[in-house]
Amino acid sequence: MALHKTNVDLTDSFEKIPVKIFSNSYDGSAFVARQIAELIRQKEAAGEKCVLGLATGSTPISLYAELVRLHRNEGLSFKNVVTFNLDEYYPLEQEAFQSYHSFMHRHLFNHIDIDPGNINIPNGELPKEQVKEHCLEYEEKIDAAGGIDLQILGIGNNGHIGFNEPGSSIFSKTRLITLDNSTRLANSQEFPNISEVPRLAITMGISTIMKAKKVMLMAWGFKAPIVARSVEGNMTEQVPASLLQQHPDCTYVVDESAASELTRIKSPWLTGECEWTPKMIKRAVVNLSLKLMKPVLSLTNHDYNENGLSDLLVEKGDAYEINLQVYYQLRDSITGWPGGKPNAIVPQHPERSEPYPKTCLIFSPHPDDDIISMGGTFMRLHDQGHDVHVAYQTSGNIAVTDEFVTRFMDFAVGFEAMFGIDNQKSREILESARKFLSGKKKNQVDTPEVRAIKGLIRRCEAKATCRYVGLKDENHHFQNLPFYETGTVEKKPMGEEDVLLTMELLRKIKPHQVFCAGDLADPHGTHKVCLDIIFESLKRIKADGDEWIKDCWVWLYKGAWQEWDISEIEMAIPMSPEQVMKKRFGIFIHQSQKDMVPFQGTDNREFWQRAEDRNANTANQYAQLGMTKYAAMEAFVRWRY
Repeated sequence: MALHKTNVDLTDSFEKIPVKIFSNSYDGSAFVARQIAELIRQKEAAGEKCVLGLATGSTPISLYAELVRLHRNEGLSFKNVVTFNLDEYYPLEQEAFQSYHSFMHRHLFNHIDIDPGNINIPNGELPKEQVKEHCLEYEEKIDAAGGIDLQILGIGNNGHIGFNEPGSSIFSKTRLITLDNSTRLANSQEFPNISEVPRLAITMGISTIMKAKKVMLMAWGFKAPIVARSVEGNMTEQVPASLLQQHPDCTYVVDESAASELTRIKSPWLTGECEWTPKMIKRAVVNLSLKLMKPVLSLTNHDYNENGLSDLLVEKGDAYEINLQVYYQLRDSITGWPGGKPNAIVPQHPERSEPYPKTCLIFSPHPDDDIISMGGTFMRLHDQGHDVHVAYQTSGNIAVTDEFVTRFMDFAVGFEAMFGIDNQKSREILESARKFLSGKKKNQVDTPEVRAIKGLIRRCEAKATCRYVGLKDENHHFQNLPFYETGTVEKKPMGEEDVLLTMELLRKIKPHQVFCAGDLADPHGTHKVCLDIIFESLKRIKADGDEWIKDCWVWLYKGAWQEWDISEIEMAIPMSPEQVMKKRFGIFIHQSQKDMVPFQGTDNREFWQRAEDRNANTANQYAQLGMTKYAAMEAFVRWRY
């Protein structure tokens, strides 16, 4: 997978707000943290207070972690800092886990030397008749502090900043606002279900944000469409973030994923000089073909000239030759042999023919990502004689409803009674679980016993899936990586133990192929942490000089939350209608994930529906480009390390 290794400090005629692009969210967060630290020290040297406007949500978590590190390791003091938070749910108790009051203390304030009296967060506990006065006082406090020196923002999928939903006036001030349903869906990952997400929030207004002396908006991962729209599109109150085009000192700080829809990244040939590598040519021609709804081989010189690709014609010649080059790239990415075709010399095949059979290791972040995202490939690898292993990286125990616990415990008690087994212990555990669950408070962490049962339910489903595919029992591995085992949606960062456990498994199996989830749109961040752990493990093993690593290829899959762009795909595995159905039945084995499950995110479809739609869409796009029409395709991109 080609990665941009440097950040880009570049603006062009398409971007109406300066955008800095970093290779990942950690580097982007470190950059913003340095800006904050520099401002704090400047203000401290001048004997002044530094007034920061702070955001919440998943986006700034890595920023706050870096600020805490700077405080602990580099002596950054927050004694002269005054903070104003953007927003808060309403109504919601301050001590509730999902409150932004709790969030800020958990991630930042409890770990630095800020004066508690300098912390300002909208109060979501007030009676409704007092909220208006509270909002006026909040505005007055900001003014009395001298205004916000630096405002940190995230961005919602609908373009909201703070909780200023589409339609919010540029003149709006701090107020109580009704949350858009799409925002409630996006934030439902923090709550057991959508019904518990508050319908109201207190938020700084857009005019309040615009009065900040400097604004830095951060965006990571799957925010690319709204980032491009707010930076390059027309300024409109229907996309509140686009109003920042009027701010005199606003910068977007994004990672490569969030920048992927910017013209300079998606269509750099439109912004000026462009290096016409084979990958760039493929991207340009594929985009052109899909835009014009013409097969690649039907594109003409006129099509190229009329759509900003005249420079490509000048450099590479006639459209016919370019079309053929891209057609062969697309054709050669399609294979029914994901482990390589044995006893065949196919120079352009995405995988090697030898060795055969291969040892293949599929990393599955949750206990169902293997079958959801690459079930067809999973089955084909086994059917074609390869030694396939699956490593389930986390227990997935938070995504099991409480009802499943008592249902399965009741079965265990009944099973023991049926066969004359002493079931006193299991009855005690069942009664204890029932008692706990009946009195369980909102957002309360499950007991270790309940969490263990939920993990067992998912483990049994994963085992059943492996048997359905045909794997031997010794070929599935349950890692239960420590970073995940918090009992809450919020996970720990990648830790040393996570890496060591993964290195141990890799060295035990010594795979020729590793498949792992590059699906970083997972709203809980688990996929991202799991991928970072694999990457770090492989890099260390390579640095240690292990001989087997030289023959290990890494393939990234998506599917549960998003799919690869057609121009990025390096290996596409076609599926027949029968194979699609077989994959569906494999997904159905995960009964605890059927219908509605906790923390589902913004997509209300079941996982089998998401997978089938995405696989069918990939196949349809290949067909639109002039390839053979298949029922579905699973797609992969190779990561080179």
